[in-house]
Amino acid sequence: MSGESTSGRSVTSKVLRILAAFESGPASLSLTQIAESADLPLPTAYRLVGELVEWGALGRDDTGRYGVGLRLWEVAQNGGRQLRDSARPYLQDLFSLTQETAHLAVREGHEALYIDRVYSSKRVPRASRVGGRLPLHATAVGKVLLAYEDDWFREAYLARDLETPTRSTHVHPQRLREELQQSLEQGYATTFEEVRPGSCSIAVPVFGGSDTAVASIGLVMLSTQLPQMPRYLPTLRGVAARIDRAFARLPINGLSAGHAGRGSG
Repeated sequence: MSGESTSGRSVTSKVLRILAAFESGPASLSLTQIAESADLPLPTAYRLVGELVEWGALGRDDTGRYGVGLRLWEVAQNGGRQLRDSARPYLQDLFSLTQETAHLAVREGHEALYIDRVYSSKRVPRASRVGGRLPLHATAVGKVLLAYEDDWFREAYLARDLETPTRSTHVHPQRLREELQQSLEQGYATTFEEVRPGSCSIAVPVFGGSDTAVASIGLVMLSTQLPQMPRYLPTLRGVAARIDRAFARLPINGLSAGHAGRGSG
């Protein structure tokens, strides 16, 4: 896997496309599915997948299907570790005080990347997981991150063809522009069934000593709890202030997970 060019694409790019096949969808894939997702000839996929299995990046079960290997999972745990470890005690406090699903997210390109989450026992529809991504405009944490972005990035984002996970997702540029301005003025954002029917969310920014939001923390609950969401704001803001102080003590590169997508999208 030296990265030499083959058929116009490097080996490295082909390997990355194979790994990208496991970003979403089924937890296990057949070799044919991997080859189709990575747009590779079957023999090439067979050779590269075999090397990935040998290294431990992928695993092969008794049925011949492939999934993410433990070694790759171990490596991935280092991504955002400083942010996650610094915020974890306070995120746990947020859950303990509210008994609602609590999560921490950063912006990665044009998506909200979930760094950590503490799950409630309530049967709230789940739209993402730790390490998962969702569109910024469809989530409360994402709307907060988008609201505190530079004007040029926000306008570029609103000019995109925005995804509509549900019929309730706000995608009209002017409506979103006004909603983001309101989020900026009031210091929080909310959603109602914009990612999954049956759930709503509320989130506030985390600044970490910066003048912009490096992260966002939020709560997800049943949509029937929509009228109750504002009562959680004092708790959310108190926990965010504690995470602010924890993040401010991190070295600059410790916040890199939150800035990995800055300027892109």
